[in-house]
Amino acid sequence: MERKQDMSSIKTTLLIDGLQIPVEVHLEVRLNTRFSITRRRVIMRAPKYTSQDALRQYLSELHAWVAKQFIAKPALRSPFESKGYRSGDVLSVGHRRYLLDIGYEDRATHTAHLIGDTISVILSTRSDAASQHKSFKHLLSRVVAGDFHPDVADRVHEWNRMTVNRPITNIYLKYHQSKWGSCSSDGNINLSTRLLLTPPEVQDYVILHELSHLVELNHSDRFWSLVARYMPDYERQERWLKTEGRLVDF
Repeated sequence: MERKQDMSSIKTTLLIDGLQIPVEVHLEVRLNTRFSITRRRVIMRAPKYTSQDALRQYLSELHAWVAKQFIAKPALRSPFESKGYRSGDVLSVGHRRYLLDIGYEDRATHTAHLIGDTISVILSTRSDAASQHKSFKHLLSRVVAGDFHPDVADRVHEWNRMTVNRPITNIYLKYHQSKWGSCSSDGNINLSTRLLLTPPEVQDYVILHELSHLVELNHSDRFWSLVARYMPDYERQERWLKTEGRLVDF
């Protein structure tokens, strides 16, 4: 286990069915332990003065708990699984299809480019498999974002004209795991590239959600009334994101 300098947090991993699961252990002022699973890691919160022997026991219990959760709720393990892309595979995003051409070189960085309908990716052999997988996902996302951005921007502007009709400064399309979109007070609309892998009606809902923040920078009753005015069935899209969203990724 690797301790941070503040000695209040520990980073380690669990090996479950061949998957390396990142773990963060937070030592806090509390009387019991608590386990949780996010899209990026497993979190254990334990009493601040837990002994090393007790900590090892808690980690054993955590291992058993996570394995049980993965069986009961398979969607929880999906973010930690590699899709195992190979050269010649086809990536489908909306109605577009991309042929993947993946190579490996002894170089400092990873790169990716769109050449026609082919995404050419070169991964550095200096990185381990976990780093390659993480970088590959971001590279795919970045290339696809560049290809889709003009269409997404047009869609955002069209929804804006039909609804709140407020000034938009910039529209960004970037990879985010923890959120589908955001809106800043200076008129920047941020959308996750993961949204491109969702149904069109879900995409429209997230766009409308962020546009509504140009009027109400909160989630007050006024905000939700505004959303409902333009999309009366928005709760259906919210449910989709909560139940299916974990499965959506590059």
